[in-house]
Amino acid sequence: MRYFVSIGGASGSIYGIRLLQELTKRGHEVYLVVSEGAKKIMQHETTYTCTILNAQADVVYDNDDLCAGPASGSFPLDGMIVIPCSMKTLSAIAHGFGETLTSRAASCCMKEGRKLILVLRETPLDLPGITNMLAAKESGAVILPAMPAFYHKPERIEDLIDFIVGKVFDQLGLQHSLYKRWK
Repeated sequence: MRYFVSIGGASGSIYGIRLLQELTKRGHEVYLVVSEGAKKIMQHETTYTCTILNAQADVVYDNDDLCAGPASGSFPLDGMIVIPCSMKTLSAIAHGFGETLTSRAASCCMKEGRKLILVLRETPLDLPGITNMLAAKESGAVILPAMPAFYHKPERIEDLIDFIVGKVFDQLGLQHSLYKRWK
């Protein structure tokens, strides 16, 4: 399977990092873009570097490369995940403003009927954010806020991260044991 992973400029870059690790560990082909904002946040929140992430992806793009494969609907992908997704990127996706590779590729996924998952990481929400979520959902995106559950009795921060990554896997139809399911 071929997935485009966009690590966006919201807090929570560890979600995107962990998703990249899990997809590549399972042998999926992963195309990656890390926004400039994400690079700064990742440096602040984690010990990971772009060099480490880039080594795990099959192909790495700059977010301003609108000539990259994923910027075209004819580029074959099985899905796209923006994780974390900032409110700015959500707005661009919801309104078809394809100024970045992330927002252009998301538009391509929606117009081609491909799975597009937006893992929002923002709280509390304002009315424009809620309205943008509705617009993206009506256009075919899956809105998957980074809201970990506790029924699986997490013991470590990694358990909470894996819960969200597991929910992404659920949306992609991929088998996993990243969290214990409700019985």
